[in-house]
Amino acid sequence: MFHTFDELRQKVRHFPNRKRVAVVAAAEEHVLEAIVRAEREQIIEPILIGEAVNITAQLDRLGAEIPTSAIRPAESVSEAAMLAVNLVRSGEADFLMKGRLQTAELMRVVVDRTHGLRTRRLMSHIAFLQIPTYHKLLAITDGGIVLYPDLEEKREILENAVQFMLKMGYARPNVAVLTAVETINPKMQDTVDAARLKQLNQTGMIANCVVEGPISYDLAMNKESAKIKGYDSPVTGDVDLMIAPNIAAGNLMAKSLVYSAGAAMAGVVVGAAVPVVLTSRGSTAEEKFYSLVLAASAG
Repeated sequence: MFHTFDELRQKVRHFPNRKRVAVVAAAEEHVLEAIVRAEREQIIEPILIGEAVNITAQLDRLGAEIPTSAIRPAESVSEAAMLAVNLVRSGEADFLMKGRLQTAELMRVVVDRTHGLRTRRLMSHIAFLQIPTYHKLLAITDGGIVLYPDLEEKREILENAVQFMLKMGYARPNVAVLTAVETINPKMQDTVDAARLKQLNQTGMIANCVVEGPISYDLAMNKESAKIKGYDSPVTGDVDLMIAPNIAAGNLMAKSLVYSAGAAMAGVVVGAAVPVVLTSRGSTAEEKFYSLVLAASAG
């Protein structure tokens, strides 16, 4: 497990080789701030794609020493996205980052069946949060891609996240499949799905993790609350990964922790051939930086 983003950053800095990131439509202030910091700390090697004049001007304002050879001109965002994907397909880049363009414009190229980075896996988003009141990083999935996942989609979302965490260095993540209550209620499909995911884990069909569910947020996060309610599980109070029942729940939970509980967040899209750093346009440079660290840790 990782207690803080800085702990993860220190691990990545000691990798023998830096990861190469292709930044699509790179002329965006906070994106370039994050890129410059990550390059200075020897975490990544950037390939900046887009309007070369604007990229160069912003790098100059930041006092960056990134060589001009790292800038690849593109006349449009669609051209930039295609070039970035081709760099991954040719082995010249290890992962992607979204710059100054709409998410849909980037993902349209990523998911293209002929020329994109689609795999047989479902794509999903995983966010990691550093919460002042919790003893380690907490991952939440999926609050960004899959709207209303059914049981099979929840299984793929869970497995995507676990595989990513194993690449980061986790040994056996504790997983909480969140619901409103901690008992199975046939009228609440989320509780039925959670119980099934736990069963698949116990029979070895979902491996390399410990799955608990159905379980409510309070019992997952607080061992004392679980004890009071007689809920016995090694996951309570020691969760690494939370599976949200739908995109709204995952999105609201992550943003609530950031804006109301002082959490720091980083996130990536997983399930494609490589990680995709897909932060919001309103994200801070720090969030974008730690999202780069996150992608580099498993890319």
